Amino acid sequence: MPLKSTTPICRTAVVAIPCAGTSTVFCILDALASVGRDWEMLHGTQPKPPVFEPALLTLDGKPYNDINGRRITPDGRLKDFGQPDLVIIPDLHFAPNTPLPDDFAKLAPWLVQAHAGGAMVTSVCSGALLLAATGLLNGLEATSHWSFCDVIAQRFPEIRMQRERILIPAGEGHRIVTAGGASAWGDLVLYLVGRIAGHEEARRIAKVYLLQPHSEGQLHYASLLAGAQHEDGLVAEAQVWAADNYALASPVAAMAERCGLTERSLLRRFRKATGQTPVDYIQTLRIEEAKQMLETTDMPIEEIADEVGYTETSSFRNAFRRYVGMPASMYRKKRLSLIPILSNELVS
Repeated sequence: MPLKSTTPICRTAVVAIPCAGTSTVFCILDALASVGRDWEMLHGTQPKPPVFEPALLTLDGKPYNDINGRRITPDGRLKDFGQPDLVIIPDLHFAPNTPLPDDFAKLAPWLVQAHAGGAMVTSVCSGALLLAATGLLNGLEATSHWSFCDVIAQRFPEIRMQRERILIPAGEGHRIVTAGGASAWGDLVLYLVGRIAGHEEARRIAKVYLLQPHSEGQLHYASLLAGAQHEDGLVAEAQVWAADNYALASPVAAMAERCGLTERSLLRRFRKATGQTPVDYIQTLRIEEAKQMLETTDMPIEEIADEVGYTETSSFRNAFRRYVGMPASMYRKKRLSLIPILSNELVS
């Protein structure tokens, strides 16, 4: 039987709509509920009083089908929960360039009111788009899943998106926190547990759940080709051509000639359609192909550089670090070790 609590419990609202990521939702609920309990259970000691009171809440409190058709029963309605201390918006599954889900407009007033009442409001992954729609992120730095960062920046230019960051506390008192990809729920949970329950509890939760912060950021997970959709047929044809010819010595000049445009005209038209210059687009194609080769072959880095169109290996290394956020050699090691071997210290 747990000891009687002597500190206020953190009333935590995990907000859900049908497109919310179910695995993220329940990982967060379980991890927060286990603070002060599971470590003690594993070591045969008396549980501590709960620190968090997490609840899965929706607009109407009724069961819903998630994106995979599973029936999910929430704990109740948002408006019946009262003033929360902490709000967590999980990842939301929908295409980045589509209209915002209808539930956003209904949830926004509740989120704004919760924050005004003193709650810390947080998001995981694409949940930052809902947080952005409330206006609470205006003028602040924020992060999201790499595929949503540009979309959020375009729709909400007042927000300073940092696509390479995994976790960003922001605003007065750091009462707004955004986390990167869906697996960054672990980074967010460790941050919240450390901030609210103390660093020792965060360390214990990390060991119970085998969580490690993504200290290297998320750029190396990103597909560099998640560009904006457009309707310029000539530019689209140029992109298709570039996908097969990026390794040429002067691909931009050849692209312009193929399009029947001067390089300056191509630059202007390409940038308007895609948001990138032709040079940047060629670079992303080269780096994306290099990433695939680093993941799937044992080819030396010097040969990969030559294969994707770089005459100088040093130029390739510099470009790779700039676009991916780490050296090519480190990227190869990380991507070939997708399932890390956990040390005895981590699990002890």
